[in-house]
Amino acid sequence: MIGIISDTHENEKAIQKAVAVLKDRDVELAVHCGDIISPPMLEHFQGLKMKFVFGNNDGEKNGLNAFAEKFGFEEVADEKEFEHKGKKFYVYHGTKRDILDNAIKSNKYDYVLTGHTHVKRDERIGSTRLINPGALFRIYPYTIVILDVENDKLEFVKIRKN
Repeated sequence: MIGIISDTHENEKAIQKAVAVLKDRDVELAVHCGDIISPPMLEHFQGLKMKFVFGNNDGEKNGLNAFAEKFGFEEVADEKEFEHKGKKFYVYHGTKRDILDNAIKSNKYDYVLTGHTHVKRDERIGSTRLINPGALFRIYPYTIVILDVENDKLEFVKIRKN
């Protein structure tokens, strides 16, 4: 199981609730698709194996990477490619539409994970499944995704405000 989260925008209470869900669901890996905002927010993700990409509002790139190193996470980057359970993933916040479109149209990836719009999305485009988990900021309900990679099953999980 993979947890997918995006656009947390320093919403600490929602982040804490989302992380609790990810831990409760025993995800093997969690991916943050950008717009973390401030480096101290990374502390909330301790105890999870994480991959982070930068969003357009993540101005403190050096600070985010310093905190990622401090908490034992891999480097935060503009985009990431990785394999999990034999499936190929591409992660990009989604700021530049042409970069996202090129990744989708390349047919190199089983999954393309994105954020930016704050709108949840699950769509197959060719052989690629495009997933946007939604956001924990400026839209309600807040949502994250739990993805069962082995069975290609996706669940949007609502995160309560209170």
